[in-house]
Amino acid sequence: MNSCRSRSYAIAPILALAVLVAFPLPACAALSCTFTITNVSFGTVDLTANATVDTTATFSATCSGGSSGANARICPNINAGSGGVGSGGNPRFMLNGANQLKYNLYQDSARTTIWGSYLWSSPSVTPPTINITLNSSGAGSTSATIFGRVSAAQQTLPPGTYTSSFSGTQTQIAYQQTSSNSCATIGSTNATSASFTVTATYSSVCHLASTNLNFGSAVALTSLLTSTSTLTATCSSTTPYTVGLNGGNANATDPTQRKMANGASQITYGLYQSNGASSPWGNTSSNWVSGTGSGSGQALTVFGRVPIQTTPAPAVYSDTIVATVTY
Repeated sequence: MNSCRSRSYAIAPILALAVLVAFPLPACAALSCTFTITNVSFGTVDLTANATVDTTATFSATCSGGSSGANARICPNINAGSGGVGSGGNPRFMLNGANQLKYNLYQDSARTTIWGSYLWSSPSVTPPTINITLNSSGAGSTSATIFGRVSAAQQTLPPGTYTSSFSGTQTQIAYQQTSSNSCATIGSTNATSASFTVTATYSSVCHLASTNLNFGSAVALTSLLTSTSTLTATCSSTTPYTVGLNGGNANATDPTQRKMANGASQITYGLYQSNGASSPWGNTSSNWVSGTGSGSGQALTVFGRVPIQTTPAPAVYSDTIVATVTY
């Protein structure tokens, strides 16, 4: 009996092995995901406005081959980009030659939470965790908005096209079929790339603002009257410009012979580039004012003079001058 029992025990593992070989266990479903990120285009920006510029892009994920009802966890790591990044992941940069335009990518519309990466040098700035509940076929898809912002206070940058590209390891989108592992744990599992670019075009621009020129009140025009006003030219950095002043309502061709009027009565006056009568300010290449933009407002003083002349009837006399900036 002992020998029989011995033989039966010896046969049992052989039979069990045969069952395993004949009836293998099913393999786990192999999840496969693909991703796209649309380009982040800020369009044409005006840095002289000293204001933030916002735009959005879309991250899309499509998965298949997973288990029915399972969870696909997506970790969309977006790194620095070819333009580089500052300390702590902020700001990112777009480049035009050696010039750096500051911007960043965010997870929220308030632009307070940076969209970062678990796989770069600033691990405290992380990406969102995106989950997809797979359908009965083991498939699913979703999308998320990427919020972009160009920072204010960059007026000194010159005009040009600024870019940063994201490809290869700059977008390492990892994923796993799991309900428990965090993106920090998932790391670079199944990491793949989705290329996109960030662009902003800063075209040369100029703006003018002005104050009125008021000669005040006079009883008689028996002595010289003077006054000033200010034109503020705000032009993009390094942009050459000229500012011309037209001849007013009388269309005077001589900048010193403009006319303030009240009905048919007139008072002759002139506008000048300096505090004197040597440099009239007109609207031709011989008498307009030239400058080079700095990105911030540049104050240009307009000097007005009313020469001695016959005093017309008492009234309020006025004229309208059109200032034109050319760049």
